[in-house]
Amino acid sequence: MKITTRILKSLHILLNEVLHIERRFEPFFRRRWNQLFREPSAGLIQYFINLQRKDEGLQLAEEKIAPDEKESLDAIIDLMADQMRGHFKPGGYERGGNTKTHGIVRAIVTVRDDLPERCRRGIFATPRSYPAYIRYSGPGPDVPSDIRDVGFASMAVKLMDVPGEKIMDEEKFTQDLITVCTSTFVTPNTRENAKLQYWSLVDMPIYYFLNPKDPHILDFLMQGLWNETQYNPLGQRFYSCVPYLLGEGQAMMYSFVPKTEVETKIPGLPFGRPPFNYLRENMIKTLDKKDVEFDLMIQLQTDPHRMPIENAAVRWPEKLSPFIPAATVLIPRQKFDSEAQFAFARRLKMNPWHCLPEHRPLGNQSRARLRMYYELSKFRQEMNQTTHLEPTGDEVFD
Repeated sequence: MKITTRILKSLHILLNEVLHIERRFEPFFRRRWNQLFREPSAGLIQYFINLQRKDEGLQLAEEKIAPDEKESLDAIIDLMADQMRGHFKPGGYERGGNTKTHGIVRAIVTVRDDLPERCRRGIFATPRSYPAYIRYSGPGPDVPSDIRDVGFASMAVKLMDVPGEKIMDEEKFTQDLITVCTSTFVTPNTRENAKLQYWSLVDMPIYYFLNPKDPHILDFLMQGLWNETQYNPLGQRFYSCVPYLLGEGQAMMYSFVPKTEVETKIPGLPFGRPPFNYLRENMIKTLDKKDVEFDLMIQLQTDPHRMPIENAAVRWPEKLSPFIPAATVLIPRQKFDSEAQFAFARRLKMNPWHCLPEHRPLGNQSRARLRMYYELSKFRQEMNQTTHLEPTGDEVFD
């Protein structure tokens, strides 16, 4: 068994190194490749994913709880906590997922005044502006140099001054919007996510996808279409990947779509040594010169089978339901790289259950996030001897 484990680990290291070499050459061809081949490839992969699925006969926005959800969630929390213990020391704990903070910036999110009536629910009910913080981060579970991550990024938005009762009472005036750079989630459900966390704990996450006894090849290929060398989080599109209510009986996905030309140069490629935090440096260069804007887009569920609630590996077809512009996100020119601001980021809890009931998270992976995010963030802050902070937008970091 030890010999087999050593062989598997050696193969994993080799595959990782091949990936890291490929990442260094992607800026010279990948964007053009995406324009030509990403959508046709995604459609083909999605076709084969759907061939393996059966119609559950659910209604719009209807959930179905699996009998083993609690068992899977318990395993995920234990495995991720073990990963955190293995990667960090007390006082220096980072998040178990979306680990590396590239930056946290101030923003203003303004709801559009031309939204269709059926979309005017919750935070979108009236045209108004919300102050916000946006945390951009890398994958985890460690904090590598940017060129050696797996080509993944996340964008977590915390709206403030949001009136109304919230589902989680630990924050009174916030609404969190959590997104990643892939259009589907890395695992279809919590059962499979627990398997991924096991392989991550033993430092061989690729075998979650390539394990011949339990393969996830189609998910691997779909993720690969969006996992790529990152240039600048301020110019990246992000997706919710999991659904949320948009008022009772109506489900949505959402996405942040960039509108601004941003700094994308990566010094040192392909053969040199790019800066350890080049993503942060590109954010700094961009926000030194200009404001940055995103569109917040929402997509309504119109087909409960082809746009499922419980399977996060299925991409909702835009042919069935196009994305609708719902709000604009303005990130004004600013300085954000002080140590005080990064310390502030470590005190924040990002949880999609910090929300109005009109935007309750849906599906098994969202139900898992309620306890998983709460327990892991509490554990992280206890290990760092810091306390939770609900921000107001009036914080000063000088």
